[in-house]
Amino acid sequence: MNDRIKEILSWYDNENPGVIKNIYSILMHGKLAGTGKIVILPVDQGFEHGPARSFAPNPPGYDPVYHVKLAIDAGLNAHAAPLGSIQAMAREYAGQIPLILKVNSHDLLNDSPDPIPSLTASVEDALKLGCVAVGFTIYPGSINFKKMYEEVRDMALEAKRNGLAVVIWSYPRGSGLSKKGETAVDVVAYAVQIAAQLGAHLIKVKPPSEHIELEEARKIYEKYKIPIGTLSERVRHVMQSAFDGKRIVIFSGGPAKGREEVIEEIRKIRKGGAFGSIIGRNTFQRPREEALDFLDEILKIYLED
Repeated sequence: MNDRIKEILSWYDNENPGVIKNIYSILMHGKLAGTGKIVILPVDQGFEHGPARSFAPNPPGYDPVYHVKLAIDAGLNAHAAPLGSIQAMAREYAGQIPLILKVNSHDLLNDSPDPIPSLTASVEDALKLGCVAVGFTIYPGSINFKKMYEEVRDMALEAKRNGLAVVIWSYPRGSGLSKKGETAVDVVAYAVQIAAQLGAHLIKVKPPSEHIELEEARKIYEKYKIPIGTLSERVRHVMQSAFDGKRIVIFSGGPAKGREEVIEEIRKIRKGGAFGSIIGRNTFQRPREEALDFLDEILKIYLED
């Protein structure tokens, strides 16, 4: 264990040895092992967006085994998926890559402006399937925030008691926000703070835009001249909001887009001090060999000094 990994683990020294071991397993797996950087393949889009929208661009992706093999062969740190997907491949692949069980999910068949994901898996499922962590989605800005936060509190307590790490997808959304506000820099920074205060070990957010949603926040950004003009500056500010960088924050790839656009965005995210990326549609919707080459380029960015 090198000094960087020791430093990161020291931020979680209130946790039991099982939790520390599982955070360590993510940090020390794949091509980025020991660097303190993380790239994860998340595939919950079949549940969240529908199977055709998610997998028709690359039909082998209808099979959950395709995704775990892609994550392993690419040398990623971990793979995250809902219960059914992990059940379909855990017996053969659980020991080959750290698995994160997504324990709540939301679908688009009743797309309320104030979404609330349903609990769709349990800590018992995660333990039985050999997972290292459980993952939750929360929607700050939804009128249902209270129920979500309380569900996270209860299941995170159980997960940590059983030695599992906790990952929170903190995605602002709801009637309290405009569409632009979902990725506004002040809102994304707030979402990271909320996830950190809820006890997350790893936090996933979207790259922040320059938009400021909340008028009271705007006054503070202007008064203290907080730099947010570039994506790197905004990422640095989001990292500040995660206990001054003492929580692992990774940034999503978002909707499918051109390769060069993704690569340029990741370079700026890395420059801003992020721990890494969690890239789904922008990889698994590409043909396998193209996806492997693309992921290798992403990993090389995070390997740069």
